[in-house]
Amino acid sequence: MKMRLLFYLFALLPLSVSAQSVEASIDNIEMLVGQQAHVTLKAVAKESSKVEFPIFQPSQYVTPGVEVLSCQPQEDKAADNGFVEKSMVYTLTSFDDTLYYIPPMTVKVDGKPYQTKSLALKVLTFEVDTTHVEQFFPPKGVQENPFLWSDWSFIFWLSVLLLFLSAITYYLYVRLRDNKPIITHIRIVKKLLPHQKAMKEIEQIKADKMVTSENPKEYYTKLTDTLRRYIEERYGFSAMEMTSSEIIEKLMATQDQKSLDELRHLFTTADLVKFAKYSTLINENDMNLVSAIDFINQTKLENVPTEETVKPQLSEEDQRSVKTRRLLKILISALLVLSIAMLAYVVWSTYQLIN
Repeated sequence: MKMRLLFYLFALLPLSVSAQSVEASIDNIEMLVGQQAHVTLKAVAKESSKVEFPIFQPSQYVTPGVEVLSCQPQEDKAADNGFVEKSMVYTLTSFDDTLYYIPPMTVKVDGKPYQTKSLALKVLTFEVDTTHVEQFFPPKGVQENPFLWSDWSFIFWLSVLLLFLSAITYYLYVRLRDNKPIITHIRIVKKLLPHQKAMKEIEQIKADKMVTSENPKEYYTKLTDTLRRYIEERYGFSAMEMTSSEIIEKLMATQDQKSLDELRHLFTTADLVKFAKYSTLINENDMNLVSAIDFINQTKLENVPTEETVKPQLSEEDQRSVKTRRLLKILISALLVLSIAMLAYVVWSTYQLIN
């Protein structure tokens, strides 16, 4: 029984030892002079093991004629049974054409050295045909500039001018945008016809009970002023600035005699009250009020539009602002068209010179 157990232990021991291994490989065994080859060292060990790869300084030789350019450690890779694969990549180059022997490299695992196998690297060179020297050409001289300043100077200065005009256009646009526009609203309002306004004022006279007032002068002043305004709007002459006789004379061409007699009596009574301190009776006041209403009803115009378009008047400052904005819009449009034309010309000229 003990002999069998020892047999198994000795049988497993080589497996555990062989599980720790190192190897070296090269990606290309042949290369041209000055090219690069990569040697990869791999070590399979326990994850807790300390693996030390050989380190070469830049430009150090791994063997005479083969130079090490860099050493790059790689990421660890998991292996079986709790082992990991650690690796290091060495970049090599050579400038002599020959077959090189790269000696084994030593990798230490927990202080124990392991050697890799040796590698070979063959460096090749270009074959030079010395029998046909005419195929070889000397170095070329300095090439002349294919573009002359004289060809590009006009386009350059035109581009500078284009940038300047674009800046001015943007500045004028900002000024136009920041200046709040003057918005004028055209209002359509409903207006009262002349006879409607006159009747409304007469109703107010009635409401104020001015017919029975002890101040007949105020009553007749308001009544005649109402009639004067009505006549002025109805017939289109300045009745407010005319005397009573002048108004009657002006109306004689359009009105019948009876209505004018009543109106003449009303104006005469009003003049006597206002200027001669004439005292009237209440029935006389009522009769004159009725005469005024009859005159308005006989002369009123019914079929007249009751809507009026009201256009606001701009002040001088607003008018100047409108003119300034109009001028800015014209100037911006002109500069924009000019800038687009110049840009198109610059692009076309550049294309012609390049091609």
